[in-house]
Amino acid sequence: MRQLVLAAIALFGAFLTPALAQQPLRSECLAMANAAPRIMPVVFRQAAAAAEVEITYAGHSTYFIDTPAGLRIATDYSGAYQVGRLPDVVTMNRAHSTHYTLFPDKRIPHVLHGWSEDGKPAIVSQRISDTFIRNVTTDIRRYFGDDAGADMIRDGNSIFIFEAAGLCIGHLGHLHHKLDDSHFAQIGRLDIVMVPIDGTYTMTLEGISDITKRLRASVVLPMHRFATPLEDFMRRIGQQFEIDRRVERSFRMSRDTLPTKPTVIILDGV
Repeated sequence: MRQLVLAAIALFGAFLTPALAQQPLRSECLAMANAAPRIMPVVFRQAAAAAEVEITYAGHSTYFIDTPAGLRIATDYSGAYQVGRLPDVVTMNRAHSTHYTLFPDKRIPHVLHGWSEDGKPAIVSQRISDTFIRNVTTDIRRYFGDDAGADMIRDGNSIFIFEAAGLCIGHLGHLHHKLDDSHFAQIGRLDIVMVPIDGTYTMTLEGISDITKRLRASVVLPMHRFATPLEDFMRRIGQQFEIDRRVERSFRMSRDTLPTKPTVIILDGV
């Protein structure tokens, strides 16, 4: 009898495993953004310390994200901005060469492009170590050729979203246009967002300020900081955001230590 039961379990598992393998990866950030508000019971117990990520500003649009499992991610990686060891994962956008390289160090195991070469949207949805990485595509202006500036390259840019340690971290990439409701729905909830504030090469300062206010992430990390005085950006996003200037280029954050009021954190760097 026991052998029959074990055989039945093994047979059931043989059918179940392929079905599970075909299920799409699940975004916790989207799930939480779409969940209806509900009353949570108060439980008096000592919780374990929440896991932390470390975020380092390398320069321009490159931030390094180090996860609790030791995974190192670099955003809009060109190789020009390097802090510490090589990343394990790099994401890239192709607006111009400060945001990507076609010849990354061969020791980097995961190279994720925010564009595709076949005219279709790039699709990134994969779990690497303790991090789920996905993208939301947007359009970019043409920079080169006879038709430069004439129209937009559809799905030429990606907003990358990294889900690690219970945090939802977004990088807007080389964003060139306002986001519509469908973009915000695909992005979902963000706890930390990296936004370009140059006001020229990407999009207007008014436009990026509106997006920042609508996303209302707990932490805003400016990038493309070379053109726009930070005060102009802060004046546009309003008093609902605090500002936190730091002399370090890195900080650590967990779900438990997110600021209670949305805060723009300015790290040391260029």
